[in-house]
Amino acid sequence: MRRVEHVMGFPVSLRIDDPEIPEGLPDRVYAWLREADERFSPFRPDSEVSRLDRGEIAPGEVSAGLAEVLAIGERYRAATGGAFDVRVPGRSLDPCAVVKGWSVQRAADLLTGAGVRRFCLNAGGDVVVAGGPWRIGVRHPEQAGRVCAVLELTTGAVATSGRYERGDHILDARTGRPAAGLLGVTVVAATLTEADTVATAAFALGPAGIAWAAGQPGCEVYAIDAERRVRRTAGMPLAGPAAA
Repeated sequence: MRRVEHVMGFPVSLRIDDPEIPEGLPDRVYAWLREADERFSPFRPDSEVSRLDRGEIAPGEVSAGLAEVLAIGERYRAATGGAFDVRVPGRSLDPCAVVKGWSVQRAADLLTGAGVRRFCLNAGGDVVVAGGPWRIGVRHPEQAGRVCAVLELTTGAVATSGRYERGDHILDARTGRPAAGLLGVTVVAATLTEADTVATAAFALGPAGIAWAAGQPGCEVYAIDAERRVRRTAGMPLAGPAAA
């Protein structure tokens, strides 16, 4: 089964290879992603995030889901010395850097919870897989249509942060200016919540973010700096000749 829908501003593709799929499961996956977008998008004036930002909801009154998202954001703010922050001074509350990976991982959890054994859930290039091996391309940060690496993963998540899709949208919250020093950071982790947040936080940190991300438990890193040098951890699951 293969299906693609546009959610959260990007295409989300779902492939399930199991011979039997619980009735209505793909519908539930996409329904959850649409719900997450409606509840947590800072671009929707009626979302819970926007209402919290305007003071219409007290911090102690937020839903359990938003409380979890904000707690993750705070954990990485502290871990990066403030480079990663969902509350950049002078800007509205924006937890998107956490919400994407967190919500897609929850969608993947719906699949595994329903007994699905082999699937690939791809949300705008950030991927959760199970039952592999799966081969996952890492997009070249400067040449559209090319990959700079291919990964082979059985179960887990891959996320890449860079500026090639949305320009300078990742800020170093310490300065309020676009992050500099890296062209792309790819992180492999057990969950997309972690992979996506660590990749974004590392990009916000700049060159120091490579070693920082490599030091996060369970994370493997493939990064390209502004001088186009490739840095990667020894455990990065590269496929084919590149693995040597």
